[in-house]
Amino acid sequence: MLIDYLDPSAPADLQADLCVIGAGPAGIAIAQSFIGSSITVCLVEGGGLTGEDRSQDLYNGRSAGDMPFDAGTSRMRVFGGSCTLWGGGCIPLGDDDMAPRDWVPGSGWPLRYAELTPWYEKARAFCHIDASYRFGQGSFEGPVARKPLDLDPDVMTNYIFARSPILFGEAYREPLGQAANITVLLHANVMELRSNDTASHVTEARIGSLDGRRGRIRARRYVLAAGGIENARILLLSDSVATRGLGNDRDLVGRYFMDHPSGTLGSIRSDTPDRLTRPYERTIGKARAPVSPEIGLSMAAQKRHETLNGRVHPFAVEGEVPRGIRALRDLRAALRGPVRDEGSLLQARLNAALQNGPGGAVAVSPRNLALSTMRLGLHIGDIVRAAAQKANDRPTVHSDRVALVGFFEQAPNRDSRITLDTSRDALGLRRVSVDWRLTDLDRHTYRTLTVLTGDRLAHACDGRFEPAAWAIDPALPPDVHGTAHHMGTTRMANDPAQGVVDPNGKVFGVGNLHVAGSSVFPTGGWAFPTFTLIALSLRLAGQLRTLLQACETGGLG
Repeated sequence: MLIDYLDPSAPADLQADLCVIGAGPAGIAIAQSFIGSSITVCLVEGGGLTGEDRSQDLYNGRSAGDMPFDAGTSRMRVFGGSCTLWGGGCIPLGDDDMAPRDWVPGSGWPLRYAELTPWYEKARAFCHIDASYRFGQGSFEGPVARKPLDLDPDVMTNYIFARSPILFGEAYREPLGQAANITVLLHANVMELRSNDTASHVTEARIGSLDGRRGRIRARRYVLAAGGIENARILLLSDSVATRGLGNDRDLVGRYFMDHPSGTLGSIRSDTPDRLTRPYERTIGKARAPVSPEIGLSMAAQKRHETLNGRVHPFAVEGEVPRGIRALRDLRAALRGPVRDEGSLLQARLNAALQNGPGGAVAVSPRNLALSTMRLGLHIGDIVRAAAQKANDRPTVHSDRVALVGFFEQAPNRDSRITLDTSRDALGLRRVSVDWRLTDLDRHTYRTLTVLTGDRLAHACDGRFEPAAWAIDPALPPDVHGTAHHMGTTRMANDPAQGVVDPNGKVFGVGNLHVAGSSVFPTGGWAFPTFTLIALSLRLAGQLRTLLQACETGGLG
């Protein structure tokens, strides 16, 4: 059943066996696991089915540190979550990512790859990735459309990621909406988790809408699945009994905030750049490749140089675009017409903010259909030549430069954190303040990645590497941005002195509260986090099913 909390006929208060807060990939994965069971689930989403500026504004916050961070454009408040904007990249972690590293303080998961393997298999099905694409530790197995470079294993490794073809909000909206035991509650913002007088048991989730409605959801168990920033924010806002926030007795909620910082490490000049770039392109013709390789630092190199994990991607930078091809692009843009609806405009704005390739000028396309058609006819020879190039699996526009873009793991750092600001949102709740920080180890990692990969990859295309000054000079500030992979703010540990949740995702000291999502990651590796957070969420769903069924059998509330 699907209910819009803005509808005045909708009930103000709801009750379920399980309340899941947040309808992104983690929340949807958990809720869909219970379809058809005897367990009732309320899946609570603050946004609607499409993006809305008014709802999105609730995500705005303050950037408090030396590293600028925009909490309002690095996530999306909508059914389907921020993965409404994702590129579909899926790759598992391996034991190298999860084991303690003596040169990385605070590293080490309380889990290992073998414990997640069956849940990675279920995550592959949940993401609609073909079962023929097998995976192992830290990589899928391929095969890929184009053979990647032969890399020196002492320095670099080819990792393979698979691409999910779905958006979770679209793929699971109908099954969840039609399930008799599932209630999807839209436009219902969780304002606080209220607890008993010892803060050891959640009694209700207080909810509100932007039109002033207020209510509550009562459940036997609760799961926070609202994202790496919002999970921490909701715990900190839940301070009626626990004055420092629920689950925050040891002042760990919101700490250890991590992302995957990214920046252009330099350029490679070459007459044959496609020898480097083509094997790592993520499209084949007009279609997205189902699996693609990425270039990562080998574990041997990480150990030898005592760095974090990282990867580089070679992006071909187009030279002068032939007039016929430019006319064809203008014609296609004119035929598409302008985007006018609020949801599409919001997605376009967030996608622009989350650009993860090299920056560059954006061409302004004329909207005159007749003029574009005339220009295309005058330069049709460019189109014929481009078609021949495409038939031979070669670029249609010449390039003589490659932008080498790096993506890095961050070291756990308790001073990199999410706190509550003094400013308030439209619901009267304190906004987030993000103090995103890099450590000396982070800086050592991107400088080492630049030195180890730049010249070697340039050699592969008979080119010359020109490093960016910031990427090699310790005196210069880092020219990096986040990639919307928010991790670590409710980190997982065996010891409550070291983390917010236990290895099963249960909040230490709160008997019926669990957390799902990348906020529980102790470290992030270089891998896109979605595949692992879905595996962990499906694992949690299995444990919750057992706990809730035991309560039914034993008559426990």
